[in-house]
This record gives sequence, C-alpha cells and structure tokens, in this order.
Amino acid sequence: MEVLSIVLQSLLALLFLIAGLGKLAGFKMHIENFQHWRLPQWFRIVTGIVELAGAVALIVGYWDLSWVALGALILGITGIGGIMTHLRAQDSFKQMFMIFLLGIISIVLFVIHASNLADFPGFK
Repeated sequence: MEVLSIVLQSLLALLFLIAGLGKLAGFKMHIENFQHWRLPQWFRIVTGIVELAGAVALIVGYWDLSWVALGALILGITGIGGIMTHLRAQDSFKQMFMIFLLGIISIVLFVIHASNLADFPGFK
C-alpha cells in the first residue's frame, strides 16, 4: 500500500503543479476554459493557487505524512468543484474525464492517509 500511495502522491503533485502553474501563467487553454465556463479570470488565479498549495502539501508529505492527507483533501475538494463546473457547463464526460480521475485519485489518497491528519502540526 505504501508504494501505491507514493505513486499516487507523485502523480497528483506533478499534474497539479503543471495545472496550477498553467493557470497562473495564463495559458490560452485555461483562459478559454474559464471563459467557456463563464467564470471570471480572477477565479482562474485563485484555482491555480489552490492547486499549487495542494501540490506543495503533497510534496511536503514525503517528509511528513500528515501533509499528504491535507494536500489530498484540498485537491479532492478542488476535483469535486471541477466536476461540478463541467456539469454546470454541460460538458461531455470526455471533457471532464481528467478532473474526474484526479478527483478520485485525490479521494483515494486522502482515505489512505486520513488517520495521519490527526498528526498535522497544530492539531495535537
């Protein structure tokens, strides 16, 4: 289970780092997506920051497992929000597949590490 957890953690950290940086850098794809979803561009920036925060928490989690639980929780909630956005825009499943998959992986990773959240700094 530990190897699976590290693989999922690494995959999520990498993909959300790329996605978050792309949103903050203002890549054309992200700008057009937020226009399609009728969301303001400032929300693209906020989403990028949240995605980067979740990815950084997963990276810190290599040294302290409680951070994996926090990062996975942040990214799982972000995934749920992304799925709801696609549903509201009536996008196809193909268009929402990636965030659906990443949301599921985030939730699985959170479930694996949920007990570690009690050891998060400041929770003791």
